[in-house]
Amino acid sequence: MTYNVETGPGPDRKKRTRAGFLYGFGAYGIWGLLPLYFILLLPATAYEIVSARVLFSLSFCLILLALTRSLGTMKQLFRDGKAVIALMIAGLLIAGNWLLYTVATTTERTLEASLGYFINPIVAVLLGVIVLREKLRPLQWAAIVMGFLAVLVMSVFYGSVPWLSLGLAFSFGFYGLVKSTIGGRYPALVTLTGETVAIAPLALAGMILLNSQGQVTLFSEGAGHFWLLASSGIITAVPLLLFGSAAARLPLSTVGMIQYVAPIGQFILAIAVLGESMPLERWIGFGIVWCAVLLMILDAVRAPRARRLQRKRATA
Repeated sequence: MTYNVETGPGPDRKKRTRAGFLYGFGAYGIWGLLPLYFILLLPATAYEIVSARVLFSLSFCLILLALTRSLGTMKQLFRDGKAVIALMIAGLLIAGNWLLYTVATTTERTLEASLGYFINPIVAVLLGVIVLREKLRPLQWAAIVMGFLAVLVMSVFYGSVPWLSLGLAFSFGFYGLVKSTIGGRYPALVTLTGETVAIAPLALAGMILLNSQGQVTLFSEGAGHFWLLASSGIITAVPLLLFGSAAARLPLSTVGMIQYVAPIGQFILAIAVLGESMPLERWIGFGIVWCAVLLMILDAVRAPRARRLQRKRATA
């Protein structure tokens, strides 16, 4: 029987891997179907949806913390000044990302949201070069060049830069970068709660402002609408927790490939269900992005093999 110091005996390792795939596909599957959920929340505006999402997420997370007896870890987090600052920045970034995504999915621009999340891994690699001074492999450079080419092609055809897609990609890219400074010091539920605590005052102020303008639908559209909005806390927290469980059981490269489930789901929904137009020029732009994505996947597959070969040569 083989034994791994991190994952235990061989059969246990297989169970962890199988569970990791289930958690990963569950998380990205939910994210891929989110456009349908946000459409159900109409006539709520994007601002109300995001504000409700923050406030109900905080309530749900606090309940989970109490049930899992993790409130002590939460107190420990608030004593960590650097972590608190990082989570405040992360909270603002993810709130901006949620707002852009909600605007996209409630204004028949789900294809732009899908494009943003296809571009996101390329942006993450680019940020690694600019901010962390990381060295790129040839396939990664090729993917970045193709990503720039896709943006250029779409800008020429549409007469404007796809700002919404880029905003989604860069906001989530910076979010991941900020979260990486915290590392694995705290459980995913604790850091998620910290983020929502940081932006809850803004969400509450947004709700008060919207209410003063008569734009809050939380209590005016019936019980069904209320509970759909209230469920945004669960819809937000559950996939993030599933993602955290997947990341703890699978290699990062595997999780990186599973992430494409979400934009693929959004793309299919936009065309097959929501009826968004897909003219030839948009197919060309998406095609270039998909080529870049294939290069990223190929690099993710080849890089671990190259490292193993280097180790074998070194030991030989």
